[in-house]
Amino acid sequence: MFDARKLSTKIGLQIILTLMIIPYMVPLVQMVLGSLGGIGIMNYKAVWDTGVVPTYFKNSILIAAGVIVLVYIFCMTAAFGFAKLHIIGKEVYFWIILVALTLPEIILLTPLFVTFQRLQMFNTLYAVILPLAALQLPFTILLARNFDEGIPTELMEAAKIDGASIWRVFRAIILPLTKPIASSIAVLTLINSWNSYLIPLIFLQTPDKQTVTLLPQFFQGEFTNDQTKILAAAVMTALPIIIVYICLQKNFEKGMSAGALK
Repeated sequence: MFDARKLSTKIGLQIILTLMIIPYMVPLVQMVLGSLGGIGIMNYKAVWDTGVVPTYFKNSILIAAGVIVLVYIFCMTAAFGFAKLHIIGKEVYFWIILVALTLPEIILLTPLFVTFQRLQMFNTLYAVILPLAALQLPFTILLARNFDEGIPTELMEAAKIDGASIWRVFRAIILPLTKPIASSIAVLTLINSWNSYLIPLIFLQTPDKQTVTLLPQFFQGEFTNDQTKILAAAVMTALPIIIVYICLQKNFEKGMSAGALK
C-alpha cells in the first residue's frame, strides 16, 4: 500500500485531493445555499406542508429495502456459483450477464410497461422494485465474483471433508467472509434505487405510490417554477443517503477496493 511519509508528499497529496473534490462540492454547496434563498428555512416547511413527504419517504424506503434484499440474495448466490462452483458454460453465462451492463434503462420501459400491465402490477411498488433489482445485478455480480475468487478454496475443501454441503459452505463460510463487499453492494444499491427517477415516474401514477425523487414536481409546473423549494426538496431527498454513506463509509471503501481487484 502506498505510504506517504514525507511532509512535502503529504501536503502535495492534500492539495491534489482538495482540488479534485472542488467540482463535486460546489454544486452541493450551491444546492444548500439555494434552498435557503427567499424565505430561508421556511422553504423546508413549505416542502413538508405538501403533506406527501412521509408517504414518499415510506415508499422510497420500501422500494430501496426490497431492491437491496433481492440484489443481495441473487448477487451473492450467483457470484458464489461463478467463482467457486464447477458449472458447465458458466463463463458464457457470466458474459451474457455483463452484456446487460450496456443496455440503457430507457429501452426497457416499453416491454416492462406491457408486462406489468398484463400481470396487473402497474402502479404497484413491485413494478419498480423488480426492474431496479434486475438492473443492479450485472455490476454487483461482477464485484462480488471478484471478491469471492479471493477466498481460499482450501476453506471450502476442508468444510466438505467435514461433511458440509454446498449450502452449508455458502452459508457458514462464504457469507461471513463477504461482509465487506456486501456492505458496498448494499450502499450502491441503496443509492441507485433511492435516486431512481425514470422508472418510478412511468410506473407509479398515484400520489400514494410515488417516491421522493418526484417530490420537486409540486413546485414545478406550467405556471410555477419555485427553485428555492425545489432545492429544499432535493436536500431533504439527499440527506438520508449522505447519512447512510457516512455510517458505512469504511466498509464501503474496503469492499469496493477488494471487489474491484482479483
